Amino acid sequence: MKLRLGLGILAAGGLLAQAQVDTQALMGAQQDNESWLMYGRNYSSWRHSPLDEINTENVNRIVPAWIFQSNQNGKLQTTPLVRDGVMYVTGPSNHAWALDLKTGRELWQYSEPVPEDLAVCCGKPNRGFAMRGERLYKVNVQATLVALDAKTGDVIWEVAAADYRKGYSNTVAPLIVKDMVIIGIAGAEFGTRDFIDAYDAETGERVWRFWTVPGPGEPGNETWGGDSWKRGGASTWITGSYDADLNLIYWGTGNPGPDLDGAPRPGDNLYSDSMLALDADTGERRWHFQFTPHDVHDWDAVADPVLVDMEVEGTFRKALVQANRNGHFYALDRSTGEFLFARAYTEVNWADGIGPDGRPILIPGREPTDEGTLTCPGMGGGHNWHATTYSPQTGFYYFNSGDGCQIYHGATQDFVEGEYYLGSAMENVTGEPREGSILAVDPSTGDRQWRFALVSPPSSGLLSTGGGLLFAGTMEGYFLALDAASGKPLWRLQTGGPVRAPAITYMFDGRQHIATAAGTSIFVFALPR
Repeated sequence: MKLRLGLGILAAGGLLAQAQVDTQALMGAQQDNESWLMYGRNYSSWRHSPLDEINTENVNRIVPAWIFQSNQNGKLQTTPLVRDGVMYVTGPSNHAWALDLKTGRELWQYSEPVPEDLAVCCGKPNRGFAMRGERLYKVNVQATLVALDAKTGDVIWEVAAADYRKGYSNTVAPLIVKDMVIIGIAGAEFGTRDFIDAYDAETGERVWRFWTVPGPGEPGNETWGGDSWKRGGASTWITGSYDADLNLIYWGTGNPGPDLDGAPRPGDNLYSDSMLALDADTGERRWHFQFTPHDVHDWDAVADPVLVDMEVEGTFRKALVQANRNGHFYALDRSTGEFLFARAYTEVNWADGIGPDGRPILIPGREPTDEGTLTCPGMGGGHNWHATTYSPQTGFYYFNSGDGCQIYHGATQDFVEGEYYLGSAMENVTGEPREGSILAVDPSTGDRQWRFALVSPPSSGLLSTGGGLLFAGTMEGYFLALDAASGKPLWRLQTGGPVRAPAITYMFDGRQHIATAAGTSIFVFALPR
């Protein structure tokens, strides 16, 4: 049973007339200061706003404008969308809301039950809507894609991307490209074979599918021993980016299956732990780059691909940068996939750098063993999945990092469809708790500009603004603002719950607002009148 409660989006004279979100609006999202139209703010995934009313001089004066309490258990990881006086929020376990941008009042609520026999590795979060026309698009955790009427929350259509009983699930925020809804999938911890899908935004019909683990006769299948490709994983659970000039969609992939035991899957295991560039119209692969061949440490490469035009060693490049889970920051040429450079940003003891071909120079003996192997970084990375930001104002790229090592133990495990397929286990180092940091680097060199220490591995994504600010959150519940140029802390607020999502900003009613999810609530801040 699906639930939709509320009165629709109301204004003084009835239903609020909303301007349709078309391709032109999405292409110009970076210049739209009154809206937040997609997961990464723009197609390059910058998560930067030029708004500067709230700045380094006055951020210590911001106060809550309103707080919405979702009253739902689970991880609130949403990036809210904002359009025409309404905020659209997704929540865990197939919940979503439309909120009045002035007061936070609920306008409608959507809910769909989660199957009791659903198996997921990491909770049931949802990372946000996509928007096109007068419709909203979201995935449900049982691996379906649903289209909603933005005014009422009514379901227009729902399609299944995969069979959740085989271990598939979904938490990704969709990406609109032209007249298509692009989504990834999760499930590698259950030995699924994963993919990236495109669906017709009007009908829900699937337009194309790219399998992230190639089948027999397809390039890359030879990198999987035997029939291990059938259980190869390579999930796609974080939203990608899009270059309209090149007509390429960029999407990162996750770990191979079994996750931590490489013996059943000899070879490099393409296209796990890779960056993919796909033709937007056909889904055909134009290039790929694999960060961690034959991964045995769960170093997903799903983190957002950020598109930056910059000069590298004296040559102008249309680049793609990513802070990878394996402890290295990478820059690639996004036209060709050419490896430009990589730099370690946290403690790394499994590779002695990255070679000129982009392959890691492995240090022997760092794979999981029966007695346990100390490896740095630990299972969550380095930088994990949390949203990053690029500021054209400072020229810096910002991301967070889990700093520290873990002990990996080897194991073997038979594959059973729909059950965990990990093949190993890990533990923390006694007396050495893992910590975290927020880093600013020069994306053209990978050189660190500053580091802000955290007492635990990071939990939130980041937002940069034209006011010279960087907003972040912590697992301990602090929402904070840093000076984007120096990393100096300027303001913080204890929200009462872990901050697991990135903030957004927008102009409304003549004021700049900052919004973030924290705990089970949405907090919205502004300067006092």
